[in-house]
Amino acid sequence: MSAHILDRPVWATLNGRQAHLAVRHGPAIRMQPDYGLFAAMPDNDPASLAALGDLVREMGPVGLVEPAAPPPIPGTEVVSSAVCLQMVAETVAPAWKVSFDMPPLGDADADEMLALATLTKPGPFFTRTHQLGAFIGVRVDGQLVAMAGERMRPDGYTEASGVCVHPDHRGQGYAARLLREVTAGILARGDKAFLHSYADNKTAIGLYESLGYRGRREVVFTVVKAAG
Repeated sequence: MSAHILDRPVWATLNGRQAHLAVRHGPAIRMQPDYGLFAAMPDNDPASLAALGDLVREMGPVGLVEPAAPPPIPGTEVVSSAVCLQMVAETVAPAWKVSFDMPPLGDADADEMLALATLTKPGPFFTRTHQLGAFIGVRVDGQLVAMAGERMRPDGYTEASGVCVHPDHRGQGYAARLLREVTAGILARGDKAFLHSYADNKTAIGLYESLGYRGRREVVFTVVKAAG
């Protein structure tokens, strides 16, 4: 049975529509560090592992999203490893009325977006992560308090990501409504939407299911850095 493109989303992304964001070293590949830490190899051969180790030592930590954790990568050490549930949406829940606006976010909002992501830790977020796709947010008294957007774009799919809410403004339904809107935008373009959740985060998985996402498979998110 042939592999599905989402089985190795980073490899598919950096060899597809977002290839312009890739840094290559031999057979290994990674996203430019100011956009993200994602990296991949064509296989687990010694040459591929060595090339990825070189990239880590030269450009900093990387994150791999694969069906299984990688073998030891020369010159690196594992920072974290987590099982995630990959979920896909081909339809989305109907929109519901809310009392807040969800304006688009862009370069003018970049500092606030990075600050919010740094505070809430929705996943890897760097100075240009917001340029990976469309982002929208919620402001209260001028302050950015919630956002959601897009990240990886393997052919035919777009990942919904960066969903976060300031701790002082949780419980207002911002995350669900923002993610619903991002998902609808992805589907309207003709892509299917996907996302990743920690497999043990049943609350988040339940929210995603209510919006139309369904579990596809488990993947392993492994972050490695230079040893020493």
